[in-house]
Amino acid sequence: MTKLNLPDYKLQSEEVKDRFERLKQRPVTLEVKNLYKHFNSRNGQVTALKDINLKIHKREFVCVIGPSGCGKSTLIRILAGLEQASTGEVLLNGNAVSKPGPERGMVFQGYTLFPWLTVKRNVMFGLIESGYGEGEAEAEALQWIDLIGLKRFAESYPHQLSGGMKQRVAIARALANKPKVLLMDEPFGALDAQTRAKMQAYLLEIWKNIDITVFFITHDLDEAIYLADRILVLKANPGEVQELIEVPVPHPRNPDQLLSPEFLATKKRLEELIHPPTTDTDEDHLNLMRMVHVDDDVGSVF
Repeated sequence: MTKLNLPDYKLQSEEVKDRFERLKQRPVTLEVKNLYKHFNSRNGQVTALKDINLKIHKREFVCVIGPSGCGKSTLIRILAGLEQASTGEVLLNGNAVSKPGPERGMVFQGYTLFPWLTVKRNVMFGLIESGYGEGEAEAEALQWIDLIGLKRFAESYPHQLSGGMKQRVAIARALANKPKVLLMDEPFGALDAQTRAKMQAYLLEIWKNIDITVFFITHDLDEAIYLADRILVLKANPGEVQELIEVPVPHPRNPDQLLSPEFLATKKRLEELIHPPTTDTDEDHLNLMRMVHVDDDVGSVF
């Protein structure tokens, strides 16, 4: 088998270098400073997040990956104001974040639409809560529903929609209040591969056309590289920053790039970080009792 020689994942074209130089000159929208999160357990205090520091610039798309238990969901909930940090702070445009607010929209992995409301009413909900009048909220909601391509489903109920359609409505609902930051906690994790690919394309198109900064959690390495400007890699126990990768894949993104040298080199680096080589002393292994005949080796059947 021929070994694939990949370029260093840090190598960038002049086009990509220029893009990152311009990105760094934009204002910082979201900043995390010296953030720690501790939980109490029966065995004492557990540190879920340790000394997280991060600056996210205006209209940047940042993905977060890491092994299970590294604190990805805890971090995004703190950014949303749904949980409080033990120490440290989160700043949005220089102002401290301490509770949920309309300047941050949130999309979860589960389908969180109100089942008793139509698509239109789901998108209108946050607008009315923010003080919009009925007519104004309806007009605004219909614009967002049209943007996500679901205009003819405006009067449908969630149970009448596919999984991908539900998440498009959830995105529209989150964006309707015109937040500065869109927080997404594995929003496409429950979708099949084909629908997931469509949703990624929808999200990139929306992000390209509106003034929004995106903070996106995923377990999927391909998804992170395909979507992100930068990828924040967390390690577990405790959750802390392992590396912050500038994705060398140029924009605009398209599915053909999944096989490009830049894409594959970045994926190789992520796999090295997320799945480092194991040793015989590692605790994370299976203790199995053989329950078949010794000569019944499935590995040699073919």
